[in-house]
Amino acid sequence: MAWTTTDMPDQHGRTAMITGANVGVGLETAAALAAAGARTVLACRDHSRADAAAALLRARHPGADVEVLQVDLGDLSSVRRAASEAHDRFERIDALINNAGVMAPPLSRTADGFELQLGVNHLGHFALTGLVLDLVPDSADSRIVTVSSLAHDNGSIDWDDLNWERSYHRTAAYGRSKLANLLFAYELARRLEHAGSSVVSVAVHPGVCFTELNRHTPGYRLPPLRIIYDAVSRSVTQTAAAGALCSLRAASEPGVAPGTYYGPDGRNGRQGDPVLVESNAASRDRDDARRLWEVSEELTGVRWSLPTAPA
Repeated sequence: MAWTTTDMPDQHGRTAMITGANVGVGLETAAALAAAGARTVLACRDHSRADAAAALLRARHPGADVEVLQVDLGDLSSVRRAASEAHDRFERIDALINNAGVMAPPLSRTADGFELQLGVNHLGHFALTGLVLDLVPDSADSRIVTVSSLAHDNGSIDWDDLNWERSYHRTAAYGRSKLANLLFAYELARRLEHAGSSVVSVAVHPGVCFTELNRHTPGYRLPPLRIIYDAVSRSVTQTAAAGALCSLRAASEPGVAPGTYYGPDGRNGRQGDPVLVESNAASRDRDDARRLWEVSEELTGVRWSLPTAPA
């Protein structure tokens, strides 16, 4: 039986924070949580766009409790400020949905010198999660949801050039960042379990959605190619609202198991209903996950209190 937003438990009394929630899958994730009664925090880089998104959600769902938290995941000083502000404003975060991302831009670097996709998609979320983890109640109903992608299949970790200093390939870099998301989510699940915590770390992918994330696709900004691209894409992708269902199920359904992965059940995982799916063998490599965790702590300066899980 298909899982939809009507299957979500009531979210009143819960606080959900969604990064990149002003557009696309993040916006639809936030909309559903707000409609279900959650105090919904749009954690976004662009404050004005986030304010506009919050106003849209309040208009769509009168009485919804929607707030904005400014955070630039490509700037660790901003991540630290946002985490400090979150501690001042929120008593708890019941669901943290690490959704924000950038896909296949020309070579760019974050404020801290990281390749943009690795820096935003993985390192920014690694830092933010570590800095607000103490706000997440120790409960099986508490969720840390990390959004990966089918593109993790095309990713690999090059420990000798993790930050793309020697060469750069935009789609390979995206795949690496999405593989890093999974390595992080699974390692976090193991470390939480080893620490005796009931908090659930779970990963998802939204399938292939027609959203603003595609703006860096080569040729997309050229009007003739964009018309063709849009027409083809709409025929083989699903809506942002459909893509959001995986995050929503992982964030809200009772009994979600730590270290699992949700995605659409259709052909090649591109479209469909949200179900448990499998990620590739590289994403389940415990040695790489542990090493990435240690490197991420060094690069971000965020040292977690969780103990290392057994091999």
